[in-house]
Amino acid sequence: MDAVVVYVHGLWLTGSEGLLLRRRLSRQLDCDTRAFPYPSVNSNLIDNAAALERYLAAIRTDTLHLVAHSLGGLVILTLFDLLGRAASGLSPAPGRVVLLGSPVRGSLSAQRLARLPFGRRILGKTAADGLLAPRTPRWEGMRELGVIAGDSGVGLGRLLGRMDEPNDGTVLVAETDLPGATQQVTLRTGHSGLVLSGAVARQTAAFLREGRFARPP
Repeated sequence: MDAVVVYVHGLWLTGSEGLLLRRRLSRQLDCDTRAFPYPSVNSNLIDNAAALERYLAAIRTDTLHLVAHSLGGLVILTLFDLLGRAASGLSPAPGRVVLLGSPVRGSLSAQRLARLPFGRRILGKTAADGLLAPRTPRWEGMRELGVIAGDSGVGLGRLLGRMDEPNDGTVLVAETDLPGATQQVTLRTGHSGLVLSGAVARQTAAFLREGRFARPP
């Protein structure tokens, strides 16, 4: 059975930073992996989600999984909102979703950056749409969805101010909480480390394969 994993990158990135993660997933799942590039600064959240829909619609495969890092998770959630919360509108191929450190409830780090001179311009349009206001999303079970958060406290978000709650250095663990998700786990890694960690890759592969994270995490 053919399977494809599509990786959706985070803010200011291109997808190349996810190459190691993609290689690990390809090896562990015996599947093809691809990266969806989008202009996180110059294009807004809805336009990027619509572009992702077109990208996925062109893929012919038996199984289509989605893996997103950070802001990429907001792009995926917006995609399903655009589809009227109908999984069948995405692709005839079944599949699962894993979000890595995605601040689906808004981002304290982004809000702090936005208050600095030129901060909103640096953040860009997609982050401004998805991260600057508190959100109360809920996953309606269109596909099985797993959430992986980091809690090492190592990341660039520390430069913007103190973070008193468990965090990956950029995103609070609480900001990744998505009611309705199939399963959520926290691993000892930083925000950028989520795409470099072997443990994260193994847990991601386990969820995409079985619909559950491996135990113990």
